[in-house]
Amino acid sequence: MKLTVSLGFWQDRPAEEALRTAQAADELGYPEVWVGEMATYDAFALATAIGSTTSRIALTIGPLAVAVRDPMMIAMGAASVADLAGRPVRVALGTSSPLVVERWHGRPHAGSTKALSEAVDALRPLLDGAKSDHPRSQGYRLRLPAPHSDLTVAAFGPAAVRIASRADRMVLNLITPASAARLIADLRALTGTTRVAAWVTAAADPDQAAIEQIRRAIVGYLAAPGYGEMFAEAGFPDVVDYARTRPHPRDLLTAIPDKLLESVALLGDSIDSRLAEYAAAGVDEVAIVPVSTETDPGGAQTLRALAALNSESVERT
Repeated sequence: MKLTVSLGFWQDRPAEEALRTAQAADELGYPEVWVGEMATYDAFALATAIGSTTSRIALTIGPLAVAVRDPMMIAMGAASVADLAGRPVRVALGTSSPLVVERWHGRPHAGSTKALSEAVDALRPLLDGAKSDHPRSQGYRLRLPAPHSDLTVAAFGPAAVRIASRADRMVLNLITPASAARLIADLRALTGTTRVAAWVTAAADPDQAAIEQIRRAIVGYLAAPGYGEMFAEAGFPDVVDYARTRPHPRDLLTAIPDKLLESVALLGDSIDSRLAEYAAAGVDEVAIVPVSTETDPGGAQTLRALAALNSESVERT
């Protein structure tokens, strides 16, 4: 199974550590880094900075929110990074959340699934250098060299899986191996060619700061439709029920057991066996999201440990 790296954008850490993570991934020989965006760096700007401070690592930009960025903007941004960085650039798309789309950007989140489907169709010719001829973009052609980017679709529900079946790759985020297996089975009923990646948070030597960082990242998902059912299935229905009473986040944090974190993360001595579970579920690629703490800024130590583990696995096979 292929190992790549995704930037964490941890809210309790300095924003520039994302660049440190990418540089460590490049130095350690990881083939690809995923460059998303949250509340700090613009994804295209950060990807360009990564390209200028690393030597070889390929770049996947996104998932980008299709309700916020239209196909023409995405194609122009991808071509810009590929040209300026001199590096292969892939594009990932997603629907994001109502918080980001509606409250931060003032755009409607309703209809995001349709926008995701349309973005896949509109971006294919644009990224290959053809003139756009789609309701989402008409008459534009890249003036820069076409990046010929692969397309990835972030999926969790059935509609997104159907859209992902028309892409080169589907990515799953915050997912248990059991849930990943079901989504991949749905995908394989539609196509045998779309690759599957899973973003999985990792800490090779987790101290309390790392555990708390993961716990804070999970708290907002426990009550969410689909995610709550996933955590309930993983053995934590009481935590999900409590989360859906809408307690104060501080109180909910204290109710999340460490075992729940282990259901969706790679931690310490269990990393090797957990990677095997994702592989058995049909995941082709695990994108490591390294925890970043005072003792492991940028997650470089975790990336080093996972690179060594992966090398040992290759040698054994």
